[in-house]
Amino acid sequence: MTRPITAGVDGTDESLAALAWAAREAVRRRLALRVVHAWRFQQDAAPDVAGRDAQERWVRDAVGGAVRTLTGRHPGLEVSTDVLEGDAAESLVAAAADAELLALGSRGHGAVVGFLLGSVGQHVIAEAVRPVVLVRAGDEAAAEAGGREIVVGQEGGPDDSADVLRFAFETAAVRGATVRAVRAWTLPPAFAYSPGSLRLLDDAGGLEPYETKALGEALAPWRARFPGVPVVEHVEMGSAGQVLLSVAGRAQLAVVGRRARRTAVGARIGSVAHGVLHHAPCPVAVVPHD
Repeated sequence: MTRPITAGVDGTDESLAALAWAAREAVRRRLALRVVHAWRFQQDAAPDVAGRDAQERWVRDAVGGAVRTLTGRHPGLEVSTDVLEGDAAESLVAAAADAELLALGSRGHGAVVGFLLGSVGQHVIAEAVRPVVLVRAGDEAAAEAGGREIVVGQEGGPDDSADVLRFAFETAAVRGATVRAVRAWTLPPAFAYSPGSLRLLDDAGGLEPYETKALGEALAPWRARFPGVPVVEHVEMGSAGQVLLSVAGRAQLAVVGRRARRTAVGARIGSVAHGVLHHAPCPVAVVPHD
């Protein structure tokens, strides 16, 4: 089944930036674009849109206007729209299940603060079974120009990172971009607090050669599958989130994995994905691996 690129829109500048990002990605991947807007009937609305039918017409007109602007830029793009009445988070999670990826807008206040995720965005990222890309207002096509990389975080073994690496290589292939694969490492507690253990570690050549080998093994099948995609291997000591953010400034897209953790108050994304989402200066793709 061929899945579309899907964008969730709500009329904000952020969601319109996500819609524009999704359209460009759909053109690159030669896929259709699906535009989804979820709404609820507002009983206390202004008199001119007080009725349910009037509110739905207003919503459809607003979505239609955004889509017309988009098709003017991409005349060959196949676009469909769905205006759904219901809970926004649940509607978007359902839409993501049928999509190649779901693009959402996210409020931001510059490169320092980064993304500000509302409850809808957090819920969708934690529950979606397909990749979710967060885009901020002000995102421009120029940021996808040649020379800027697809930065992807890799951890664990080849199976642990297969989904996130697949997405990164597929995206780089259609953009003609380089993949910078980042593997961060830290000293185990036993080494961190024992001078004797640190000497043994130095005598063995350190942990970095092991981490470099692990990254190479994880990348090997994707290098073979995408031989035309240049790859930079980046192994650095530090926390995964900090190392990813240190190279995200030259990225056109940062890609992180997500293992949702279910708690008594709902699903939560991991700390690495959370940190990158809040501070990366570029769009961020969160790829589930449960």
